[in-house]
Amino acid sequence: MQNILVTGGAGYIGSHICLKLRESGYCPVVFDNLSNGHRDAIAPDIPFIQADIRDSEKLDRTFSEFQPTAVIHMAALIEAGLSMHEPSKFYNVNVAGSLNLLDAMRRHDCLHIVFSSTAAVYGNAGLDLLDERLPVRPENPYGRSKAMVETMLADYFAIYGFKAIALRYFNAAGADPKGRAGERHDPETHLIPLALQAAAGLRSEMKIFGGDYNTPDGTCIRDYIHVDDLADAHVKAVQNLTSRKNTTFEIINIGTGKGYSVKEIIELCQSITGQKFPVSLKPRRPGDPAKLVADPAKAKVLLDWQPKYGSAHDIIKHSWNFYMKTMS
Repeated sequence: MQNILVTGGAGYIGSHICLKLRESGYCPVVFDNLSNGHRDAIAPDIPFIQADIRDSEKLDRTFSEFQPTAVIHMAALIEAGLSMHEPSKFYNVNVAGSLNLLDAMRRHDCLHIVFSSTAAVYGNAGLDLLDERLPVRPENPYGRSKAMVETMLADYFAIYGFKAIALRYFNAAGADPKGRAGERHDPETHLIPLALQAAAGLRSEMKIFGGDYNTPDGTCIRDYIHVDDLADAHVKAVQNLTSRKNTTFEIINIGTGKGYSVKEIIELCQSITGQKFPVSLKPRRPGDPAKLVADPAKAKVLLDWQPKYGSAHDIIKHSWNFYMKTMS
């Protein structure tokens, strides 16, 4: 059984990836400092190293002990809004931390990596669908930090022989359909869990940031990808890299190709939960593009991947089921 090192594996997306890796016959090895993750999100029998990706000594020990076939690199700071106020932290963790990881991989001759990138690198392109050939123009330090790592991967592919895939995924949402894992950020910043908290009476209102965007209802439009589908894409990316004899670096969108506005998501949350809750309109947040929707064609061709859950209804339903389970 091949070991796959998952940095940030105790986080929301990482824990779902670990479930999918085990189902696919791999042994995940989790490397996480628990700044955003949860130890109980990982099965007790999965190897777990509590450490930061900026810790070279811990990385060396982990590579020596487990000799992973590949790395899925998830560890990062992710709040785009916070990056507008504290960019230093994002460059320190997301860029310097990733560089430290890549150099550890070189030292231990582990040259396969799937990188957690983001649609935020596209910035405010103003197009109906975004494909991988578009120029990179991120609107915030979070997106810029991810774009910098993509550039590093391109150089490590060209010069050091890495095999790498950067998955630019859109808005991850939902929960494991079997209820084994779900979203538990603290503090929570994502739209769907915030709306579900409002539906459960844990928030006095739901805030919409910006109602004057150039969209049909004035609110931002996003492509919501089910976290189970996203996890499946990571496993397929690992399989793609480890089966190739030649070096390669690919950038691949992971999304559904369908966008939902903030207002549409809130209305769906109210409909699915059967709970109405107050909604207030606030000023725009800096760094928020008006529309981000994927062209997922490349993922279908290169990874033989397409989403099983193409509707936001399934995403919200699974999130609500997990939320009710954790509340009971």
